[in-house]
Amino acid sequence: MGFNVADMFEYAVDAVPERIALICGDERITYTELDQRTNRLAHHLIAQGVQPGDHVGIYALNSIPWVEALLAICKARAVPVNVNYRYVEEELRYLFDNADLKGLVYDESFGPNVSAVIESLPLLQTLVMIEDGSGAAQGGLDAVPFAQALADASPERDFDERSPDDQIIIYTGGTTGMPKGVMWRGEDLFFALMGGIDAFTQERVAHPRQHADKARESLGQLHFLIVPPLMHGAAFVCTLMNLFQGHRIVILPKFEPEAVWRAIAGEGCHSLLIVGDAMGRPLIETLEALEADGVDLDLSSFLSLSSSAAVFSPAVKDQFLERFANLVLTDSIGSTESGMNGIVTVQKDHTEMQAGGPTVTPMRDSVVLDEDLNLVEAGSGVVGKVARTGNIPLGYYKDPEKTAQTWVTAKDGVRYAMPGDFARIEADGTLTLLGRGSVSINSGGEKIFPEEVEHALKAHPDVFDAIVVGVPDERWGQRVAAVVEPRPGTTVELPSLQEHCRRHVAGYKVPRELHVVDQVQRSPSGKADYPWAKQLAESGTHKV
Repeated sequence: MGFNVADMFEYAVDAVPERIALICGDERITYTELDQRTNRLAHHLIAQGVQPGDHVGIYALNSIPWVEALLAICKARAVPVNVNYRYVEEELRYLFDNADLKGLVYDESFGPNVSAVIESLPLLQTLVMIEDGSGAAQGGLDAVPFAQALADASPERDFDERSPDDQIIIYTGGTTGMPKGVMWRGEDLFFALMGGIDAFTQERVAHPRQHADKARESLGQLHFLIVPPLMHGAAFVCTLMNLFQGHRIVILPKFEPEAVWRAIAGEGCHSLLIVGDAMGRPLIETLEALEADGVDLDLSSFLSLSSSAAVFSPAVKDQFLERFANLVLTDSIGSTESGMNGIVTVQKDHTEMQAGGPTVTPMRDSVVLDEDLNLVEAGSGVVGKVARTGNIPLGYYKDPEKTAQTWVTAKDGVRYAMPGDFARIEADGTLTLLGRGSVSINSGGEKIFPEEVEHALKAHPDVFDAIVVGVPDERWGQRVAAVVEPRPGTTVELPSLQEHCRRHVAGYKVPRELHVVDQVQRSPSGKADYPWAKQLAESGTHKV
């Protein structure tokens, strides 16, 4: 018996059949109902010709059908592929073609986008449309409505035996270039990102039914609120992890800070997943504004906050811990290409970590490799790249060249995932993150990691968001430029920012020029858009 995503969900269903599994607005369904609905959709996909190993995309906003599509595709032994709902026509055409999609589950409102690209995609034959009331024109698409697909298919769980080798492909935009599809075996994904290895004890789950057995024995149920878009890997992976454990998942159609707090109060949510400052900052500042206006929300259930996949600055962490004195706040590091590399529980008055980035306890399979792919010794002071072995991806789909660059065989003969995050390993074995090398700045021979300077900038009281990039400099090669979004009603000036930053980072890291924008551009997952910021800074159009 292997660790298969669909199997582990079904073990949870059998353990806690009557528990509520998913809540979205007024909709709520139990584990049994979720199982039967996903069985129906899986049978529909199979009847439409979807075979094991075929790639099926999910192109939709957050909803219960999004999760149902994910589980159904896994039950059918096909390969789910996440689709960024913000992509424009060119990006969609690229992803659908690159992923070799044979099926697609999509929101009705996105029908015009699908219609615009489908003629160039002969493989894409099976379409299921999630009705969203938009009435959007479908342009002649031969799509089966979601409700009809379920109504016409069997609810029975009578599928062929599955394998831990069954795949999930996670497309990630990264910071440059077109999106890349990371191929994960289900078993590897479970141990790398879905709780197969306990982040704190480092113990591995011994048996596929272990989570379900614990759920059956437990009298309580964790209520977990997923804030990011489900099409983002961290969000749907976290959703699966909590379903395996019999927890209750609350999802919102889209991110609205006030709606998040009202959902916590209304559903008694215990835990919250966000992606760094992009969600954390508007959340805590919206709460402060609500409470200043006398809005009374019962947030006594709120016990823990987890951030992943984006910078979570000390200033924002301080705000959360000031408001919620007993909050368990964790910040994890990792990537789609490697899985989780480490986690830190942030304590009050200790949110500003070494070098401006989190110092974390590494996972059992995470190390630091130097430029010659040798293991870096703890306390040596050598800067290398974070790498992870063990349960790691197979590579990028249809891209052997980039696969060879990211997944390497080190001098010890072990294969590692090494996405490019620079770090030191301290004498106590913890990791000090320094940033992504692909966006580092070389000024007079000194390497500057943007994240470190961004942390300092965002601690300034007048700065809402910031991205730091390097621009050409005749003397130093590159100089540090800050692209800043001020807080409403404030004005930022370079001398003030420089004075502030000098208290947090070395002088050569302090920004030499300032570009002010109405809004800093980020991806839906909260990642900084460095190409956009660099182009803006080099153009000089927003320089002050």
